[in-house]
Amino acid sequence: MRVGVLTGGGDCPGLNAVIRAVVRKGVEMHGWEVYGFRDGWRGPLTGQGMWLSPDDVEGILTRGGTILGSSRTNPYSDDGGADAIKRVLSDKGLDALIAIGGEDTLGVAKRLNDDGVKVVGVPKTIDNDLGATDYTFGFDTAVHIATEAIDRLHTTAESHHRALVVEVMGRHAGWIALHSGLAGGASVILVPERPFSVDKVVGWVERRFEREYAPIIVVAEGALPEGGAAVLQSGEKDAFGHVRLGGVGIWLADEIASRTGKESRAVVLGHTQRGGTPTAYDRVLATRFGLHAVDAVADGDFGVMVALRGTDIVRVKLAEATAELKTVPLDRYKEAEVFFG
Repeated sequence: MRVGVLTGGGDCPGLNAVIRAVVRKGVEMHGWEVYGFRDGWRGPLTGQGMWLSPDDVEGILTRGGTILGSSRTNPYSDDGGADAIKRVLSDKGLDALIAIGGEDTLGVAKRLNDDGVKVVGVPKTIDNDLGATDYTFGFDTAVHIATEAIDRLHTTAESHHRALVVEVMGRHAGWIALHSGLAGGASVILVPERPFSVDKVVGWVERRFEREYAPIIVVAEGALPEGGAAVLQSGEKDAFGHVRLGGVGIWLADEIASRTGKESRAVVLGHTQRGGTPTAYDRVLATRFGLHAVDAVADGDFGVMVALRGTDIVRVKLAEATAELKTVPLDRYKEAEVFFG
């Protein structure tokens, strides 16, 4: 059997661990040939890629990013994309495809499976917002990086008696903000799921200053003030129609400074959260996902995504996995509010 593998969408730590698991189990246990497509869905559209051997994936477990490259290419943005992919798979003699990605990548995988391509999905996103799986790999590393940054910012904020606003990733789901904010002892955590009152944020900040502590405010990039619109860094949209967000941290820092008279600064962590060495947890989870994706292909079970439920890896339909985003429930957010201010 010949199997293709690709990594689509935003990169994240742990992608190489999945590739390594797919190649090693596919080649060494099943005798398959594995073809790695370059740059997400652009690879199956153009045929660009390379055959992967166990030697090719030696030593990549600890590396961030993806050796295959990635992109936000959408094959369905133009007519004939699905047919082009089918021709490439046929030309290379590929029997199935393992797609590693988030909501958009797996949304394409679901449509391709409906169109007759044999696909198995692997969930990847630092935002942890994919439905049908308890956790995605990349999330733990992103939270660790954000938490370490918050820890470091506490000391400089205290030294200068200033408020620091830390903007983390999270377009529609505030999991990174919630977890890193709790772990880092933030004074305020703001998430996209709940519009925030600037007056209330200022009140929490002033209360913190009254106790002679410098406040740290963690805000997800998609968080909105009450009655406000998203603070856009750019009006540009990607191939899946997403507007690039960013800037709410700087905007909020300016608001705090003008309303309190206290010095406030913003720190935008940005793509730092995506890069670098994956945590041990993400390496293990990504490896398990890769191994179970191979099992699904071997069983002829297509149109599914491997998922974490408790401590078990299970299979769910791609339709279920991409049906809706997993956002922060209100009760989880309220748990954190006791620590605000």
